[in-house]
Amino acid sequence: MSSLVETTMYQISQIFLLPTLGLIAILFLYAFWVLGEFGVLAWLRRSGGGRPLLAVFRARPALGVDELDVLAHKQLEAARITSRVTPMLGLVATMIPMGPALKSLSDGNLAKVSDNLTVAFSAVILALIAASITYWVVNVRRRWLAEELLEIEELREELRQSLRGAAPAGGAA
Repeated sequence: MSSLVETTMYQISQIFLLPTLGLIAILFLYAFWVLGEFGVLAWLRRSGGGRPLLAVFRARPALGVDELDVLAHKQLEAARITSRVTPMLGLVATMIPMGPALKSLSDGNLAKVSDNLTVAFSAVILALIAASITYWVVNVRRRWLAEELLEIEELREELRQSLRGAAPAGGAA
């Protein structure tokens, strides 16, 4: 019975190797897409643009702080999830080939050990690169969005001050 359970678990785990490798490849490419977007946004910010929350606020000044905060989180969500999920996928992609590698080692088949370890370590390296890129981008963009929220609050305060200054003095009778 124990052998059946072990064999079943092994076979199920092997099913997940290709989907895991595929996801790592997709997230690796996505990380470079995010890095490219980040580069464009950084360039726009240097020239005075590239402030998406500020643009939304100017188009819809009635939006509250909470709604703007939700928009900020939404802008970071996919990259943030990528930075957290990719290392886990890398670990999965490392562990799945380890079983066959250890089995091949016990059988004395070093070529098979090498093949399995190559897959395992290549996958985790790509996963960690993708996670590192997206983690860095998310943290810098989080700071930028926080700065934008502060700018928006300053604009709101200026607007309140100008509205108070425009109100009739002494009150109307």
